[in-house]
Amino acid sequence: MADADPAALHEFRAEQAKPNTLRKKLLGGIAGAVLLIGAGYGGWYALVGSHHIGTDNAYVGADTASVTPMIAAQVLNVRVADTQAVRKGDILVQLDDSDARIALAQAEADMATARRQYGQATATSAALASQVEARGADITSARAQLDAAQAAYEKARLDLTRRQKLAPNGAVSGDELSSAVNAFASARANLELARAAIAQASSTRGAASGQLAANNALISGTTASTAPEVLAAQARVAQAKLELERTLIRAPIDGVITRRNVQIGQRVAPGTPLMLIVPVGQLYVDANFKEGQLTRVKIGQPVTLTSDLYGGDVEYHGRVVGLSGGTGSSFALIPAQNATGNWIKVVQRLPVRVALDPRELQAHPLRVGLSMDAEIDVSAN
Repeated sequence: MADADPAALHEFRAEQAKPNTLRKKLLGGIAGAVLLIGAGYGGWYALVGSHHIGTDNAYVGADTASVTPMIAAQVLNVRVADTQAVRKGDILVQLDDSDARIALAQAEADMATARRQYGQATATSAALASQVEARGADITSARAQLDAAQAAYEKARLDLTRRQKLAPNGAVSGDELSSAVNAFASARANLELARAAIAQASSTRGAASGQLAANNALISGTTASTAPEVLAAQARVAQAKLELERTLIRAPIDGVITRRNVQIGQRVAPGTPLMLIVPVGQLYVDANFKEGQLTRVKIGQPVTLTSDLYGGDVEYHGRVVGLSGGTGSSFALIPAQNATGNWIKVVQRLPVRVALDPRELQAHPLRVGLSMDAEIDVSAN
């Protein structure tokens, strides 16, 4: 090597140093890129990322309406099928209305009877009032008869007294005295009869007055439309009409039929679940966020969502409307019993209710149970 050309040796060493230089440049470039990416991510997180929290554990939900009958009857017709869209008020199921129609006819007959009975009570009051007046006239007549009997009695008494005084002198015959005694007895009997007639007439008038008062108490302050019996009959008619209307089961809300489990000919009882109606225009999302993400979540904050059904090209916009009262595991059928020695900590998730924009739902319909990605802007108040 001592005899080697210095120029060649220098050139050899330069060639050996080139890979090290390239490696250093490459490592320096990678380090710079990493620093640049880290700085960019740090800036993005500080300006944007720290103000948003997201989860892919979110699902579409809805407050479904359960369709149940209010009366017991046989199913005559089912007008809808699963997946069919219905509007509020549409007829879903028709029940046999024979019993309901008979009950309505009976109630209407009872109401007619109640109205007639009220009319009879009114007429009875008029008749009783006439009887009271007639008994008053009877009392007046009986009093006149009493006056006549009293006068006859006094006359007979005087005649008898006068003849009894003359009898010892022989001025009055025995037959005449006997006639006077008989006349006096007859007058006294007629007087007692007249007094009894007054008492009887007074009693009869009192009975008629009592009947009139009792009858007036039933109809006083009422009319043919406000009498209690008529009102009760009207209530039975209204109830019968309601039962008849309930033979047609209608949709309580707009939505889509699901879980229809009623068939023609089936006899249903009140409260039997017939089907469900899902209000696809009033859906919401339950987004399950980790407990550490909820520090700054507040009601009213905007939420951006995407669905696995449409992908990222379709965005939904909603707002936080509430946070659940407990985690999903706490309301499970068999809740976790961590107090029994379960020392493994599991990050819990809390459902956050997000209301969706109905106009966006109409443009891109969703269904209950579909998966969603949700991102909350926690910087908004």
